[in-house]
Amino acid sequence: MARVGVFLLLMSHLIIRVAFQLPSILSDLIIFNAVAFLSALVAWKSPKLNDRLARLTITFAILIWALGSTFSTWNSFYDYQISEHIIDAAYISFYPLMLIGIIRALAVTNKISALEILDTAIIALGTSSVISSLLLRPAQLRFDGQSYEVFLSILYPVGDLVLVATCLSLIILQHRSLRGLSFFLGISIFALTDLFFLLMSATTGYEFAALTDDGWLLGLLLIANGLWLHGGETEINERRINTWATTFALVVSSSILAYGALRANFFPTFVLLLAFLTISLAFIRMALALRDAKMVSEDREHARTDELTGLPNRRRFIAELELLRRRTGTLLLLDLDGFKAINDNFGHEVGDQLLKQITLRFSRVLPSDVLIARLGGDEFGVVVYGERNIGNDVALALRATCTYPFTLSVGDVKVGVSIGSVTTEGPTTTKEALLKRADTAMYEAKRNGTGYVQSQN
Repeated sequence: MARVGVFLLLMSHLIIRVAFQLPSILSDLIIFNAVAFLSALVAWKSPKLNDRLARLTITFAILIWALGSTFSTWNSFYDYQISEHIIDAAYISFYPLMLIGIIRALAVTNKISALEILDTAIIALGTSSVISSLLLRPAQLRFDGQSYEVFLSILYPVGDLVLVATCLSLIILQHRSLRGLSFFLGISIFALTDLFFLLMSATTGYEFAALTDDGWLLGLLLIANGLWLHGGETEINERRINTWATTFALVVSSSILAYGALRANFFPTFVLLLAFLTISLAFIRMALALRDAKMVSEDREHARTDELTGLPNRRRFIAELELLRRRTGTLLLLDLDGFKAINDNFGHEVGDQLLKQITLRFSRVLPSDVLIARLGGDEFGVVVYGERNIGNDVALALRATCTYPFTLSVGDVKVGVSIGSVTTEGPTTTKEALLKRADTAMYEAKRNGTGYVQSQN
């Protein structure tokens, strides 16, 4: 009911302005600002927003704008003048508060990552830079000098553009929602009103209590109403970033800076600053993305690496077999002879010492293009690409590494190795079949005491 009442009050104000075109205390001081204050109340009473910070910042943004508006209209009717600096401070404070509120309100969860914020900022600032370059250039030409008033007159539309672009980028980054669309519509109307104010001030001159002033109220009310609407089901996710949007932002920002360097004083300082911030944030985003990619790569590597020996693990080895079965090469399965007795007699710590030493010996005799993996316990797997004789040479080299003792903390120990071999001739079998044939050959070698058995095709 509160929302309906505020909308009706706004409509009443519009009717009064149409019927009585002259400014009045009732219409332009009391009713106008009452709509603004009640919009803040509508935002605070919203039942669908659980994020207290978002509700608080949006409510306070609307409230402080309403205070600035009240002070400004007060100066139009009474001799006692409130400082323009206080009014400007209230209006300017609206933008950072609303920016925080929009970002929080359009995120489904309270957990917003740095990358999500950066992606939003890049799109928002990049879009703002190109729009402001088109709109603020004429204003710069119209104004003579860089006075405080000119600074503020341009600052407001720039702030509006940042809000519009931020809202738009958040809608792009997540599924569209009624809340997001209401925010976007409200901020757009608010921004257009500010832009009209700027153009009027720069040309024919702004007239107090113009009918278009209600655009500010309508924009604020739509923003407040958006908090009552559904915010969507999906949280912002960096994987869903629209690359075209970020690319567009970077291209236009770079172009603006380049053109600004070629033609000094062509663009307002605001435009160049927005473009510079866009590119700077893009570099930060790139650095963070590279860091995350490195972390993901390391995690994947750890998931495919044996912790004890540092060799690839069974998962990595099985993946390699898929490649081996499509090419000519040799699969070797190795099992240590006498390892269990050493583990049982001296403990697992000594057994781990042995595994590390034998891994080092194996790695030293293998060519760089040969994959060796620890499959579990004292079992190893080797993939050798090339003709059968290459696989035979590798198997013999691995056996030779076990012909002399290993020096451990308990003294010198000696173990042997049994090797089963199977050679592929192209995609004629499955990796499961390869493993089974190599495993059978290895246990035959262990049973016969020969140390090395080649599986027959």
